[in-house]
Amino acid sequence: MNHSSNSKKSTTPWYKGSLGNLVIDFLALTKAEIVVLLLITTFSAMVLASGGLPDPVLAIAVCLSGALAAGGAGAINQYADREVDALMARTRRRPLTVGRIAPNTALGLGIVFNIAAFIILVFLVNTLSALLVLAGSLFYIIVYTLWLKKVTPENIVIGGAAGAIAPLVGWTSVTASVDWPAVYMFGIVFLWTPPHFWALALLLKQDYTKANIPMLPVVAGVAKTNQRILLYSIILAAFTMCFPFIVSLSWIYISVSSLLNIFLLYACLKLFRGPVPPAARHLFQYSLVYLSCLFVTLAIEGAI
Repeated sequence: MNHSSNSKKSTTPWYKGSLGNLVIDFLALTKAEIVVLLLITTFSAMVLASGGLPDPVLAIAVCLSGALAAGGAGAINQYADREVDALMARTRRRPLTVGRIAPNTALGLGIVFNIAAFIILVFLVNTLSALLVLAGSLFYIIVYTLWLKKVTPENIVIGGAAGAIAPLVGWTSVTASVDWPAVYMFGIVFLWTPPHFWALALLLKQDYTKANIPMLPVVAGVAKTNQRILLYSIILAAFTMCFPFIVSLSWIYISVSSLLNIFLLYACLKLFRGPVPPAARHLFQYSLVYLSCLFVTLAIEGAI
């Protein structure tokens, strides 16, 4: 009787998809594309702080912990946003939203990944870097995901601080201190985030309206968003060009950053000429190239 009753109890497996899709779904759950970008900024800051390639063990420990923390925060973000994600065309096919990954599995993985990242950094790197990584994850989950995202169009401006912590972690992992070059790299990512994300928000305006998320294009309109994108991009361009006054950088950085900023401002100006969707898509895609190339250039500067 008891055996029959127990056999009829339904269980919820941690993964309901096919084994062939397991890796793809895992990468989607942890927002792997964001993780890669954060690791580029982290490692580049390590190279710049080291004045050459960092110790391999240190680099592996920092990059592994950074990937775990960022991926874990991404999983918890999707756990918290799973109902909202179901309303949006861009996110409604995420593995958590469609039920291939159980919500508790996503939450558990996110927590375990962040605990593992903290432990790795404490024992193999330093406590300061561990605390910064933890602060970045908590800020992204609590301040941005659970609070700002749903209450203010300035959500991504303030929330961008979470991703901007990545180069701080890279720098402190080498120096065990927060120095001006690290703060400056934090500022670069912080200023880059709004125009990058607002370009995406322009493409997803209807989705955000349907989900009742107060992104800037929804609250202020397309024209105002375009103006804010251009304003932040101008400030970002000026800010990146002043970096050689903070740390010694050669003509390589000056040349590359100048070209990157010219193309960035050109992409912003295209938004005013329209049509908006193609121009916004181009700006969004270019902004990824922009930040990656800028920090790779910093890594080259540190290595030579």
